[in-house]
Amino acid sequence: MIDHISIQCADLAVSAHFYDTVFHPLGAGRVMELDGAIGYGRDFPTFWLGQQTTGAGFRESHLAFTANNRAAVDNFFAIAVGLRAEVLHEPRLWPEYHKSYYGAFVRDPDGNNVEAVCHRPE
Repeated sequence: MIDHISIQCADLAVSAHFYDTVFHPLGAGRVMELDGAIGYGRDFPTFWLGQQTTGAGFRESHLAFTANNRAAVDNFFAIAVGLRAEVLHEPRLWPEYHKSYYGAFVRDPDGNNVEAVCHRPE
């Protein structure tokens, strides 16, 4: 349903390092770079980072990225914590969403709520 999402970053290099690292267990990475923007995905860019150029202040976004299994969610979380990301929610089942929803939530370097989620039962 979503073609792509783009967010602006206070420090593109810091945010790029964060996403370069946490996307690895999710099977995603850099697939395109343009002047001042980096596109991430598996086959084509579905998530873009760019240097902040518009707007004042900060408005939090929630970004949820699909993981193939629960181990990938756990690995995403461990890597993010290793990068000193603020922990919002440790990996666990979220039965209020559905019985197999397994997710972990952290803050990226710009303060966005970033989640890795697996919908498969294990």
